[in-house]
Order: sequence, then C-alpha cells, then structure tokens
Amino acid sequence: MKTTHKLILIGLAALPLSALVVASTGAPKKTQRGQTQVERGKYLVALGGCNDCHTPFKMGPKGPEPDMARFLSGHPDDAKLPPPPKLAPGPWVAVTTGSTAWSGPWGISYSANLTPDENTGIGIWTEDIFIRTIRTGKHYGVGRDILPPMPWQGFAALTDDDLKALFAYLKSLPPIRNRVPEPVLPTEVGKLSQNNPKGLYE
Repeated sequence: MKTTHKLILIGLAALPLSALVVASTGAPKKTQRGQTQVERGKYLVALGGCNDCHTPFKMGPKGPEPDMARFLSGHPDDAKLPPPPKLAPGPWVAVTTGSTAWSGPWGISYSANLTPDENTGIGIWTEDIFIRTIRTGKHYGVGRDILPPMPWQGFAALTDDDLKALFAYLKSLPPIRNRVPEPVLPTEVGKLSQNNPKGLYE
C-alpha cells in the first residue's frame, strides 16, 4: 500500500456501466489528450490507487501483492474473517485486513466489485448511475452512503469526461463473479464478537 496520501485516493465503491463509447466513424472516442476513453480510464484507475482497496491481496515472494486474477473484484466472498479487533480510545480509529475490508466508527465496509459482472459487479450500471454515485456519495446515486475509506469526494471533483472514461475502462474489464458482503452497521459490529467469535462467514 502506499502512503496516507495514497489511501485518500483509494477505492471507488460502487461504480458504473456502459461500454466503450464509439464515434460515428466506429473508431474509439478520443479524449482531449488524444487517448481513447478506455486508455484515459485505465490511467485514472492507476493514478487513483483503486487497486489498493478493490483488488484482493495474496502472498508473493516479496510479501503481500495484488492478486491480478481477481483485479478490481472487491472483497472476496469466500473470505473467512474473525470479528475486527476493538480499538482502545486514542488516535487510531480504523483497522483493515490490508486492502478489502475496513472497520471503524462507521461499522465494517467491504470494497466493491468494480468488474462488469451483471449479478455481483457493475454490469447493470449505466454511465449516468455511475456519475451520480460519485457526485453524491450515494450508492446508485440515491441509496445508502458510500462508506470509508472510499474517497468519493476526491473523485467527485473529476470532470464528467474523466468519470465517463473511468466507467468505460471498468466496463472493458473481464467480469468476475464475486458477491461482496453488505456493510455491517456500528451497532451490529459488537454482536459479531459475542455471537460469532470464530469468524464472520463460518
């Protein structure tokens, strides 16, 4: 993972749909920088550090590394997690599994599946839904709040063209079926420790 500054730019909880936009000539639509939308979107995903939270990590020869076979597929649905540790009062306010699950005053949040799978990812999203989600910080643009650590406020400052490019790139990815758990409310986190000391999904 990168620095705290990088963490501010992680994730894109709940993203878009709509494939590569083509001009009337049939050629990929170009941005003002001469890139295709997909190329621009790929650049923005790398710059934004989306991989840091939305791609599960695996152990590699030099330690934890992104599992590129599950690129941007979110928190693994087969993960066996114990309840999050309780933090003592003080400056530390959140804990993480290292990338895809986070616990803090907001409860427990899991990074979303950003691949275009129609049942578990963003496959049924439209470009408009994606843009409204990022602009409002609301799931589908009208639902529950997008939770930390997703820095939607920073992404909301992007232009419409850049958000459309992000969407086009995400829609170009191979779909990965992975149903991410729903967030856990703060009032329910304590019950996990009492009722399920061995793990959330066992």
